[in-house]
Amino acid sequence: MTTKADFTDEEWTRLERGPLVAGMAITFADPGGPIEALKESLAAVKTVAEAARIGTGNELVDALAKDVAEKAQKRENPIKGFKPRGTTAGAEILDELRAVDEIVAQKATPEEAEAYRKWLLDAAQRTADAAKEGGFLGFNAVRVSEGEQKMLDRLGEVLGNAG
Repeated sequence: MTTKADFTDEEWTRLERGPLVAGMAITFADPGGPIEALKESLAAVKTVAEAARIGTGNELVDALAKDVAEKAQKRENPIKGFKPRGTTAGAEILDELRAVDEIVAQKATPEEAEAYRKWLLDAAQRTADAAKEGGFLGFNAVRVSEGEQKMLDRLGEVLGNAG
């Protein structure tokens, strides 16, 4: 089994923030209003909290989730040090997710790497499902917008179509 000791501190930090960055990818893909952004952010956080609370069946993912949950309890920012900006934000997010995929592929077992990828994609999907997009006063709104679906597809490509 791969443990925290198998990674540098920087690598571990990047792996911890992976599901939150995956959720961020969806929010940046089709930014809605503040309510939608809040719902989407909370969905990614809930994915991590659920893994910390009940587990995923994968020890590496569970250890990462527990560390993120501990940081959150201490009011530490789990995405500290990662601040995508402006018109390049989407590319920066995808680059970050490629990098964490590479880290986990190099240092974890194939099963652990696959579980990690699935965790990231789950966080992204839950983020996409968290708030309806478009429409007027809820009419003609869709659960997952075209922009969000395109980003989900891109994330599937970046993360090797785990799932």
